[in-house]
Amino acid sequence: MPLHVIVYVLTALAAVVVVLTRVRLGSNKGAGRLRISPTMLNTHTIAGTLALLVWVGFLVTGIGEGNGHAVIGIVGLALFWITTIAGLMILVRWIPSTGRHSSEAVRDNWSDGPGLSVLAHVGMLVGVLVFTWAYLISAV
Repeated sequence: MPLHVIVYVLTALAAVVVVLTRVRLGSNKGAGRLRISPTMLNTHTIAGTLALLVWVGFLVTGIGEGNGHAVIGIVGLALFWITTIAGLMILVRWIPSTGRHSSEAVRDNWSDGPGLSVLAHVGMLVGVLVFTWAYLISAV
């Protein structure tokens, strides 16, 4: 399968990760072990949305290609890296707390463990690595 097709598929999956993370963690009920900071969730959502808009614009129109105007692709990648780092920081909530003042785990109806979040955010990390590699070798 050509690399540019893989990049398009991974871009669609990145959109799913951004949306499902917002849906899953956006309520006050919490998901997973602990409620997370609204700032972290907003960073993930806003950076992810902007990353998708900029990156899809770059992929579809080719704007910013050549002649030293590669800024659009770089901005999209930077936003994806911010989204990925925020998503990995969200995963930290699954690390069990031990101590006298630790909180009880909060359950949700999506899953009984971190599987969905790990799959989404480690997959996002792999996707962003592929995006970066494809950009560096000028495959997109």
